[in-house]
Amino acid sequence: MRVIVGLPALLVSLLLLGACNQSDAPALDQQLYVWQRQWTQAHEAALNDSRADFSTLRVLALQAFPQVGWSRARIDPQLLKRDGRPLIAVIRLDGQLKALDQEQVTAQILQVIAIWQSQGLKLAGVEIDHDAGISRLPAYADFLTQLRAALPSSLPLSITALPAWLDSPQLPALLATVDSSVLQVHAVSDPRRGLFDPEQARNWAKRWGRVSDKPFYLALPAYGVALLPDDGGAPVVESEVTLERSGERRELLADPQQLSRLATELREDRPAHLAGLIWFRLPLANDRRAWSLTTLRAVARGDALSSRLGMSFKAQDGLYDITLGNAGNLDSPWPARLRVKASGCEGADALAGYSLQQTADLLTFTRLRDGRLPAGGQRAIGWARCANIDQGGSHVDP
Repeated sequence: MRVIVGLPALLVSLLLLGACNQSDAPALDQQLYVWQRQWTQAHEAALNDSRADFSTLRVLALQAFPQVGWSRARIDPQLLKRDGRPLIAVIRLDGQLKALDQEQVTAQILQVIAIWQSQGLKLAGVEIDHDAGISRLPAYADFLTQLRAALPSSLPLSITALPAWLDSPQLPALLATVDSSVLQVHAVSDPRRGLFDPEQARNWAKRWGRVSDKPFYLALPAYGVALLPDDGGAPVVESEVTLERSGERRELLADPQQLSRLATELREDRPAHLAGLIWFRLPLANDRRAWSLTTLRAVARGDALSSRLGMSFKAQDGLYDITLGNAGNLDSPWPARLRVKASGCEGADALAGYSLQQTADLLTFTRLRDGRLPAGGQRAIGWARCANIDQGGSHVDP
């Protein structure tokens, strides 16, 4: 029997087919850069807590700087062995190097690979991070071709790439030398214009997908920096390490809400060949210029983000320790003001970062400087010796 499918039924069939194809598309992979030059005890907790949400670790292994020379990151191989995730060794070749010495660089990379393998680490790839200028891309492509030939054939080779390279006709030839690329879309412009622009990042990703016929990843920021004035007018960037330099610091921090929206848009309208997102960087508990791991995990999962600030009071013999907590999954700026309804107070004081104004029935803590309270974190803000504190009458002003 011949069945004629009407137009409405045909449209429904096509929509269902499209939905099936969309659901069959692999999810965006989520990876992490581990960028600390010297590992500490804080790495163990950070690795354990990140394992469920991030598939692969791209670990800083080796750096080369002008004048300074070579520097190896002091990793903890036992932690990485226990972690068990795929490892990609990242080799940072500073963009200010006048030229790349093929023989020397290749020897250094092969030596690092041999050392890591002797420590029981199984590498899933090597990534070269080199901010080459557009005019040097042909020479960089030749360098990568020779490096590829020197590496074990089973070891994939990738590069960190810059959006500026999109303007070069040499880009396709460069990408042909590697197995994949990582497009860095943060900290690629004048820092005075900001750390990151999501609209720019989305456009660059779409353009990259049209040039690359191989998988690529987006390197996204989960950190902040500070800008310090310089005598010459150009700002000096301070990141993980505090610089011995005076002057007012202008803090720039990647916005988790902004990055969460971008990640959602990339999932729903994925640029061609985009394989995943790599977050810079694995945050440690004492990393003051990185998102908390709680916030980073929530952004990677696509969870709704919110801060939940509140005060808690611990009393002993009439002495109250006053603590601010954040029970949400989004890091929060320190609140501008905290009001504590209290009576019969003999004394009270604020701790660093806040000042205290006291009246007969109210303690008001006012922020003196900026700071952040990580998701799930707590911070003591003061103490008071009072006959009574009304917890229900206390209030946090954003």
